[in-house]
Amino acid sequence: MSEVEIGITFVALLFGMILIRVPIGFALIAVSFCGIWALLGWRIAWGAIGVVPYHFASNWVLSSVPAFLFMGFFCYHARLTEGLFHAARVWMSGLPGGLAVASVFGCGGFASVTGSSVACSAAMGKIAVPEMTRYGYDKGLATGSVAAGGTIGALIPPSLIMILFAVIAQAPVGKLFMGGLVVGLITLFIYAALIIIRVKINPSLAPPVSESYSMAEKLRALLSTLPVLAILCGVFGGLFAGVFTPTEAGAIGALLSMAVAALSGRFSIDALRKSAFETVTTTTALMLITIGASLLTRFLALSGSGQALTSAILAFGAEPLMIILGITLIYLLLGMFLEPVGCMMLTLPVVLPLITKSGYEVLWFGVFLTKLLEIGMLTPPIGMNVFVIKGVVEKDISLGQIFRGVTWFIVADLLLVAALIFWPEIVTWLPKTFG
Repeated sequence: MSEVEIGITFVALLFGMILIRVPIGFALIAVSFCGIWALLGWRIAWGAIGVVPYHFASNWVLSSVPAFLFMGFFCYHARLTEGLFHAARVWMSGLPGGLAVASVFGCGGFASVTGSSVACSAAMGKIAVPEMTRYGYDKGLATGSVAAGGTIGALIPPSLIMILFAVIAQAPVGKLFMGGLVVGLITLFIYAALIIIRVKINPSLAPPVSESYSMAEKLRALLSTLPVLAILCGVFGGLFAGVFTPTEAGAIGALLSMAVAALSGRFSIDALRKSAFETVTTTTALMLITIGASLLTRFLALSGSGQALTSAILAFGAEPLMIILGITLIYLLLGMFLEPVGCMMLTLPVVLPLITKSGYEVLWFGVFLTKLLEIGMLTPPIGMNVFVIKGVVEKDISLGQIFRGVTWFIVADLLLVAALIFWPEIVTWLPKTFG
């Protein structure tokens, strides 16, 4: 058996392990280790296990992952994010479907401090869905808007997916953040417009909320968002102005979150303890997957199977547009079954060379890929955000209702994906202008 055949065989074994629900981090490490052993012997395989994880984990950029995670967890546990939905509701309740629109904007605000779709959906689901159902909103619209709004968490900085992509692809994190910010804001406004149009056409989806607020009440609601705004201005103002690097931004964000909590009287040892524990457990899970992906990249390079797969695809002579459409379809299908980080780490060793040889910019692809992965958080049968919402809402709301609710948002997302393919400047303009 040739080296390429060994490589392809072990890649097939990897997919088989994933299909039988072996945790993806363990599957990546096991297949890579056994594959290198089959190629070069057990001494080289053990050497790779000792060297590759160390070199990968010692990458300085990765230190921002636990820092940004801590910032998000601490802001949540210290209740610094409580005012986001309330402020959005006060200012937008008069719009058609105003509470659903407020939920989406609340998700956007929460996303700016967490970088996690799941955390965003869980937090806003607990707050916003009961409010909407209490006012007679259609359950599909109520849950679908929050589940879809949660996906903005991976697009608006700090995005953990983009940080990990930057490490693997050796792309600038700051420029990825800029491109993701643009796409995240566009997504937010598309979702809001979709809700308003649907409710205009069918008012029974969201009965008008008979609440009016004075300008003084609206201004007080805005004041409740100042803790989060102070943190965001400090972190991203300094980051985009070039005062500090993305890696330093994570540490500054963690420090600012504690300082703002202390100044607002919301600092507590319990919040600190919970945030530290969740940061450690989440970082450990992410590192296990990313180290496995790094080992897989080394195995594919040693076997030559990655290059062989890339050359085989390019040999068909497909146009770059057809290649990117094929990659899009693959990620949409994989997203139905795999969580985003695992899906990205599993495929990047093969897909990245294909992207660069097809003439696409790595910066654009990083943001484009993030958007595709977040669509997978909504699609059946394993739409993670849908299951998160199901876990925090009333028992009488079924999974079917939530999946029906997110369908409209998936359609809107696919239209945006098409726009990103045909007008890549949507992603690249801001990084190139101010990067």
